[in-house]
Amino acid sequence: MAQPTNTFSSYDAIGNREDLADFITMISPTATPFQSGIAKTVATATNHEWQTDTLAAAVDTNAVIEGDEATTDASTATVRLGNYTQILDKVARVAGTQRANDSAGRADEMDYQMMKRTKEIKRDLEKSLLANKAKVAGNDTTARVMAGVESWLATNTDLGGTGAAPTGDGTDTRTSGTDRAFAESQVQAVIASCWDEGGEPDMIMVPSNLKQDFSAFTGNSSARQNIDVSQKTLSNVIDFYISDFGTMQVVPNRFMVSESCLILEMDKWSLAELRPYQSWDLAKTGDTDRKQLLMEVTLCAKNEKASGIVSDLS
Repeated sequence: MAQPTNTFSSYDAIGNREDLADFITMISPTATPFQSGIAKTVATATNHEWQTDTLAAAVDTNAVIEGDEATTDASTATVRLGNYTQILDKVARVAGTQRANDSAGRADEMDYQMMKRTKEIKRDLEKSLLANKAKVAGNDTTARVMAGVESWLATNTDLGGTGAAPTGDGTDTRTSGTDRAFAESQVQAVIASCWDEGGEPDMIMVPSNLKQDFSAFTGNSSARQNIDVSQKTLSNVIDFYISDFGTMQVVPNRFMVSESCLILEMDKWSLAELRPYQSWDLAKTGDTDRKQLLMEVTLCAKNEKASGIVSDLS
C-alpha cells in the first residue's frame, strides 16, 4: 500500500528526540579466582621476604644401643626467599565539558572511567600473579616486577619434551617444551608428587580450553556423564576432582597461561600489599580532570613444594 498524500511521517520530522538507552553493557570478564582465593598480608619493604624449611628425610635405621653416647644430628639452615613489589596503576582523564554534559548510562564520566580502571587493574593483577615471569629488582629507569606463580613451581612438574622447570626462587622462568595432549595421568602424577613432598593441594586451575579437556576425563568411572531425563539435559562437567590424596576444586581462569594446568595448595600463596588499592586526584593543568588508581603488591610463595604444574599442553 502507498502512503496517503501529505502524510507527515517520522522521515520528515526534525525534532524527534533520539532514543539512547540509559545503560551501558560491558561483558569483559572480571572474575579473578586466584587473587580472590589467597590470603592478603602486609609487606613493609619493596623486597618482601620469607623463609622455608624442611625436615630430614625419614629413615628406617634410627636405632641406638642401650647406654650409647648421644650423637648430635646435623642441622640445616632455613632458606630465605623473596619477591619484589610491583606497582600497578591506571589513570583516567576527562575534559571539563564532558563532565558537564548529560551522559547516558552514567551520572559522571569520571566516576565511570574510574570504575572501568578499577576492574582493569584487577585483571592486570591476576594475569601478573599467574604469569611465567621472573622477578626484576628494578632501578631508576626500570620498573620492579614480581615473579609470577609459574616461575616458582620447580619441584612438582610434568612438562613436555625439552621443557625445563625454573630454579624455584623466582629468579628465572619455566622453559616451554613440546606441546602434547592433556591427560589425566599427568594430573595424577603431579598431585601424588605434591603429596609426597608434604603438600595437600585443594585447587586445580585451568584455562578454558583445558577445562573442557578436564571435563572429558573419565577417572575410574566407565560412564561419568549424567543425563537428567526429566529436564532433558546432559551434564558433562567436573567441578571437583576426587583424587587418592584429597578432593580438589576445578576452577577455570581466563588470565592464566593457556598451556598450563596449575595444581595449588591455596594457603601456601598470599598477596603481600605494600600499598593497597588507592586513588587520588592529580594536579590540574587545564580544562581536564585526572585521577590515578594505584597499588603496590607482590606474590608470596610460602612453599612451592605444596603445589605443582602440568604444562606444554596443546
